Amino acid sequence: MTATFPLGPFQPSPANPILTPRGESWESANVYNPAAIVDDGQVVLLYRAHAADRVSRIGLARSDDGIHFQRESEPVLAPEHDYESAGCEDPRITRIGETFYLTYTAYDGKRAQLCLATSDDLHTWNRHGPLFPDFNTWRALPYGPETAWSKAGVIHPEPIDSRYWMWFGEGAIHAATSTDLLHWTPVADDLHPLHTPAPAGWDNILVEIGAPPVLTDDGLLVFLTNGAGLTNGAGLSGPEDLTYSGGQIAVSVNDPAALAAKTPEPWLRPTSHEETHGMVSNVTFVEGLVEFQGRWLAYYGQSDTTIGVAGCPARSATEPTRDTRSRPHPLSSAPGQP
Repeated sequence: MTATFPLGPFQPSPANPILTPRGESWESANVYNPAAIVDDGQVVLLYRAHAADRVSRIGLARSDDGIHFQRESEPVLAPEHDYESAGCEDPRITRIGETFYLTYTAYDGKRAQLCLATSDDLHTWNRHGPLFPDFNTWRALPYGPETAWSKAGVIHPEPIDSRYWMWFGEGAIHAATSTDLLHWTPVADDLHPLHTPAPAGWDNILVEIGAPPVLTDDGLLVFLTNGAGLTNGAGLSGPEDLTYSGGQIAVSVNDPAALAAKTPEPWLRPTSHEETHGMVSNVTFVEGLVEFQGRWLAYYGQSDTTIGVAGCPARSATEPTRDTRSRPHPLSSAPGQP
């Protein structure tokens, strides 16, 4: 058995927050929204951080237990080009073979664009630029940016019918395919998303893809997602009016461009002080998921200010613990923390 839908239930760790701003450096103000992967027997986080200038960079931290991390002193990805001049934000990561594929949001102060970078060592990154420069993932909704806008991409590490698949989007979620993992084509135009906000649900304003998918034993790909709904029934005038929570969706490997299932309630919502107070309050925003030492560990931003982790047993006793080089695999070690 690999996994079942939905994953969980997850429990936030009592050690949260596990990463916080530090010093007077590039990560002195806010540390949040991490990608996660297992490499050489450790959990690696690639996380977004910035100083008071709010120009985001991506840092790297490693952990032997998934909770206590050692951070590198310098970012591994920082703005270099005009399209990312205001920040490199919100990474997601997948390993295919010996190559790491990192999607991130490039922000120039006016427009957000989903970009791709590749590496074989997690430190030196080859940038491939914006993936969907003319696509607006908000276009199917009656609000949001009117210009081209794309964020949040996750890649499944194995081809389906000779094509690789990516699911992406903020506002609504779309799918795209590739034969070389570098050039991606949406499967439908920006008026026809795979998943949209639920008018009467907790995610009634926007949905956004969260972490790379997990394959279940019955042929579903399960995604952690993010959704935002109005806070206390208030009208929408800005981010402060929204509560960001975590949900799950699934697609079938036989039809990866169509929604197969959705959880009706979030598995993660803001409850702690860190999750209800911060640069953008009332936010639990997940981007990283790994299977490590017998547990699923989901890493998330807390109010765009700190990083937390939630865990649950992997519920497998069929395979030994091992490094997950291409996708999460079942582990047989005893449950631990968080």
